[in-house]
Amino acid sequence: MSTRAGTDGRWSRRKFIGMGAGAVAVVAVPAPAAPAPDPAPSGAPGRRPADREDGPRPLYVGTYTSVPGGGTGIGLASYDPESGLITGSGTLTGVPDPSYLAVHPDGRTLYAVDERPDGGVTAVRLADRRVLGTRSTGGAGPCHLSVHPSGRWLLSANYTSGSVAVHPIDGSGALGERSDLVTHTSPQPGPGQEGPHAHQFRTGPGGRHLLAVDLGTDTVYTYRLDTAKGTLSEVSQAHTRPGAGPRHLTFHPGGRHAYLANEVDDTVVVCAYDPATGRLTIGEPQSTGATGDVTNYPAQLLVTADGRYAFLANRGHNSLARYAVEADGARLRLLGTVPVGGDFPRQIALSPDGRLLFAANQRSGTVTVFHVDADRGELRSAGEPFASPVAVCALPL
Repeated sequence: MSTRAGTDGRWSRRKFIGMGAGAVAVVAVPAPAAPAPDPAPSGAPGRRPADREDGPRPLYVGTYTSVPGGGTGIGLASYDPESGLITGSGTLTGVPDPSYLAVHPDGRTLYAVDERPDGGVTAVRLADRRVLGTRSTGGAGPCHLSVHPSGRWLLSANYTSGSVAVHPIDGSGALGERSDLVTHTSPQPGPGQEGPHAHQFRTGPGGRHLLAVDLGTDTVYTYRLDTAKGTLSEVSQAHTRPGAGPRHLTFHPGGRHAYLANEVDDTVVVCAYDPATGRLTIGEPQSTGATGDVTNYPAQLLVTADGRYAFLANRGHNSLARYAVEADGARLRLLGTVPVGGDFPRQIALSPDGRLLFAANQRSGTVTVFHVDADRGELRSAGEPFASPVAVCALPL
């Protein structure tokens, strides 16, 4: 069950779980205006096809601005799509605690959460890097956001208050006032949790349903979005085993299966998905590949565009797990792990052409880059890490 509600003002431990003495301090300098990325081809939001990679591409880095050694805003950089080399170009200031980033399907507007007690979401026009404004999420500690494939709605998850929000997006890319806010009230919090903790809010295959992953209630909620009003109606719930702490869900390109990373019990799960009803069925937990005497918190899962391989960021084990995707998406087979080359990989992302993988390493304050072997799913380091203070999100365009 979910209810329309606000926040009780609680703040969370999630900003500090990844903090350590290894954060790198980098001096920010103003960056020149840059042209907007090319409009996205059909079916690939904010992306250019591989055969058009003809020079450096933009990279944006999320951080925390209110912690020791943190950044001063959204990190601005570019990367070479062939070598993977990252070159910094300054910082976009005026956006507090931009810990997660997303881009509009047309590639012209960047969105950031403001992960603070009075949570917000901010829109930035990429053509001139102008901040178009900030809207309240109605909750505390927003940690994830995504854009509906229609480009008309921004979806965000408030971690601390356990709620999800919807904001309209106008023709300029700017955000309107929140159209809905739903707080997770049922089931009761899982073992060791004091309340709901919404960790992700994204659109399912086909665009008809939205899925919210809640670490605190061990539940993935499915909603139907009224695309005229921007309001939510709960459709179903999928429950993990108690204490799993689900964090991040990603879909196989076939649309019938999804993969769920459980942060608390250090597992991954293959799920069945029905695009017509939005119903998710959670399977049996399996290994993240993290071995040895270390506490591991799996973070984000990715699937290659051809659906053949999946990658998982392991915080603590500080590795990237590699999986072969089998049986048309119904099975993950662990191939092994690769050292991430940094400390506490909070988030990972593939370049538009899928040839590079970027890992944002929170404690070491670095972004590491890997070449992806499309045939064998192997990862090869692209060189020295790029220093960026408290790097928690890397978004390559």
